[in-house]
Amino acid sequence: MGFIKEFKEFAVKGNAFDLAVGVIIGGAFGKIVTSMIDDLIMPIVAAIVGKPDFSSIYFAIGKGAENIPAGSTLAKAKELAPDAAIFAYGNFITVAINFILLALVVFMLVKTINRMRKTEAETPAEPAAPTTTEQLLSEIRDELKKK
Repeated sequence: MGFIKEFKEFAVKGNAFDLAVGVIIGGAFGKIVTSMIDDLIMPIVAAIVGKPDFSSIYFAIGKGAENIPAGSTLAKAKELAPDAAIFAYGNFITVAINFILLALVVFMLVKTINRMRKTEAETPAEPAAPTTTEQLLSEIRDELKKK
């Protein structure tokens, strides 16, 4: 029975619960950022410089590489020379560009949120009104100063 109680305390403890909520929110936030990149930013980039798709960039070495004609797509190259070692680095370039754009968007979002928090923190809070006990003690102090 001690194991179950200990597990229950761990699972319901604030840190584990906060972590679970953070992972769930992070997954949803990841979908929002992915949609922002795919649906908002990449079309603008594609309109300016063309569609940045490097997935067909590769070079082949080894047995059968000479059978691949210049300008073949990656899928066609794999079909024509199944035994060749095909170094397909173009997809990595596409993923790296997407990562840099994603990191830039997240950076700007975090910077904006921090600026908003800073603005909220700078507004001074009104001092709390003195309690009745503090008022009574202040009156007693003032009376003692008069004597």
